[in-house]
Amino acid sequence: MARRGSSFGFLGRFGRSADLRQLDDALRAFDLHPARVPEGAKLALVNLMKDHDPSGEPPEHAYPFTAWLFSYCALGREACVAANGEEPADAAERRLEAAIEAGEGFDADVVLLTLHARLIHPKMVERFGLEAGEA
Repeated sequence: MARRGSSFGFLGRFGRSADLRQLDDALRAFDLHPARVPEGAKLALVNLMKDHDPSGEPPEHAYPFTAWLFSYCALGREACVAANGEEPADAAERRLEAAIEAGEGFDADVVLLTLHARLIHPKMVERFGLEAGEA
């Protein structure tokens, strides 16, 4: 199956693709307004999801799952707890810690994207000793 392309829309005449709209909705659900995330970073995030799904088309539940970790990294623990509660923040932190330990995989790619896009919260960088190597 050919992978469907994502689209930002064009001059208000063509709408955003469904995958970017789903990601925007998922980010909002975790209290990260989509306007705070550059379109290029959202496109990269959607493409990561497509790359890690065997069908090339992530299922609906993949958007909130991805936005959850991305939002945790971008907002930081305190804001995440305030918006979503202690339990979801703890679970996101466990995913972050596992991603750092593994050093590879989908969650590690999401964390790396927030780091390279300079969207990660400074306290997260400090707390977990995160750094992006130069390519």
